[in-house]
Amino acid sequence: MNDDSQILIARLLTHQTLRRDDKMVKRVLSDEQFRAEVDKRLLDTGLKLLDNVYADHVTLALHRAVEPKIFGAKDIWQNNNFGLTRDGVALLVVLWAQIILPKRERQETHQNADDEQNDLFDKDRPLPRAEDSSIGISYTALLADFGEKLGKKTRMDMNLGTLSKLGFIERRADLIVEGPLLDLMMDTDVLKERIINGALAEVFQRAPITVTVPRKAVADTDADADLDLDVATSPADVDDVDDQPL
Repeated sequence: MNDDSQILIARLLTHQTLRRDDKMVKRVLSDEQFRAEVDKRLLDTGLKLLDNVYADHVTLALHRAVEPKIFGAKDIWQNNNFGLTRDGVALLVVLWAQIILPKRERQETHQNADDEQNDLFDKDRPLPRAEDSSIGISYTALLADFGEKLGKKTRMDMNLGTLSKLGFIERRADLIVEGPLLDLMMDTDVLKERIINGALAEVFQRAPITVTVPRKAVADTDADADLDLDVATSPADVDDVDDQPL
């Protein structure tokens, strides 16, 4: 293994996520030979590099081929949902639908979070980064809309704390914004239709209660702040979980 691929894999295992603008990440995303070397080394250990152009970070996940050998076999499958309870998984899906789907739409129309809704967008502009097109949602509104179905305030607060520790979300006073893993660990192709036309169809029929929160601006508030699913598995959390994506 060359030193660079070794260092990149070790950094990802240690830090769980790295930003796409990291020098070595930029290289693995643009250098085919380097990417092939990293992919081969990861595959040899049952892992894969997880990235998408809509997310600002990359991470590692278990390769699908080894999941049965890790979590179960035949008709017995030990689920791996990061140790989240059923209401925690449901909350994760709600947050993904409320934060990631609007963000994806804004990115596809090359709209930043602080652009006016009636602007004529320049489609030739580069795809906005997640931190520039992120939409945060109000904790108060989330509790009002889903609190009764997701265990009320005590359970919701507990699950939000877990999701924050896992890197799915970030809390900023009353605001909940995208964490580095929220757009990486969820399978958008599988979930989008199920969510919009199925489980959360009622929610998407009405205007969502959202708060536009550019991630850069949100970071400045840190000093004032008081903080059927397909979820990929991060190797950093394998020892702490015992559930496989539903």
